[in-house]
Amino acid sequence: MNHCTSFLMALLIATGLDLSALAAPITPTSDLQVIETLPASAASRAADRRLRQALLGSPRDAQKAVQLAGSLMAQAHELGDPRLAGQAMATLQAWSEPANAPGEVLLMQATVLQYLHDFDASAKLLEQLLAREPQRPQAWLTLATVRRVQGRYAASDLACAQLLEHGAALHGAACQAENAALRGEFDIARGRFERLLADRRLSRGTRNWLLTSLAELEQRAGRNEAADAAFEAALAAERETYALTAYADFLIDQGREREALALLREQPRTDGVLLRLAIAGARIKAPQAANDAREMRERIAQANLRPQAQSVHAREQAMFALWVDARPQHAVALARTNLAQQREPIDLLLLARAAAAAQQPAALQAADQLRKEIGLHDRRMDALL
Repeated sequence: MNHCTSFLMALLIATGLDLSALAAPITPTSDLQVIETLPASAASRAADRRLRQALLGSPRDAQKAVQLAGSLMAQAHELGDPRLAGQAMATLQAWSEPANAPGEVLLMQATVLQYLHDFDASAKLLEQLLAREPQRPQAWLTLATVRRVQGRYAASDLACAQLLEHGAALHGAACQAENAALRGEFDIARGRFERLLADRRLSRGTRNWLLTSLAELEQRAGRNEAADAAFEAALAAERETYALTAYADFLIDQGREREALALLREQPRTDGVLLRLAIAGARIKAPQAANDAREMRERIAQANLRPQAQSVHAREQAMFALWVDARPQHAVALARTNLAQQREPIDLLLLARAAAAAQQPAALQAADQLRKEIGLHDRRMDALL
């Protein structure tokens, strides 16, 4: 198992581009340029209320609209609630025509669409923005991430190269390393990440991001001890939500469910955390397992009342169907729906695992064929074929 998006995507949603990690400083081109979106807090929620009031009188104030949308997106990522992303998009509704929208608005709209899994629409907005304002590293990084999630590694490579060209040295190098790792160039990618991590000036958040990316690389390469060590180092740098749940996935894969439960039990019960508590608990029949499963099942039912919710949450619902409800045939159907939207390693692996459990060789073959088409190498899948 893995998390709902690549860590780079989560980083973009939660914090924006960490400019402190760039090799060369980036000078904002206007007062509206998004440099960083900070996580939500009680103070930021109060600020949100003030921004909403201000926007009622000035609905086309781009600076305030982007600031409010960015805060809502930080909360959406933190809580795993797509309704907040919908609110963020509504905040930007005054700019329905991309040609007339400020660059910062287009970037935020693309970020919201990417969070909602409308990757083609997100990429289209980013390409329109970059055609007129190519010196926007955050837009290139978002585009590289979107194309990677779609399994379009060559297109992602082009965006990574533009990151380097426009001064985002660390993010460009990490971007290239992640793509190399997905293609199976594990040693090359590992060396690149290690060189980046050798810089003692890295912020704790950046170090956590790089180490988590390295841990996931090692996991796909079948080097479980190295993956374990990298996850531990990532959490020592910063106990960030994505790294915690990604490590929990790894622990569950390794049959270390009790460690996964201990890791997550005190975390806020977001959908992602609750899903993993339910999976780990079900596997070892933990005392709280039935309650966690019941709560997650209720959340799924509630989410599916919203239009197109299942297509957005198909991955998580497939995981629940496979490992908690023991309905592998249903998991296969959900995993296929999910692959129509996103093609990260977990998405192909999930279909393969569900197909194996459901004894559906045609679905297993479909997962392997898609893996070959996009050029993904993952030794966890090798073990199923």
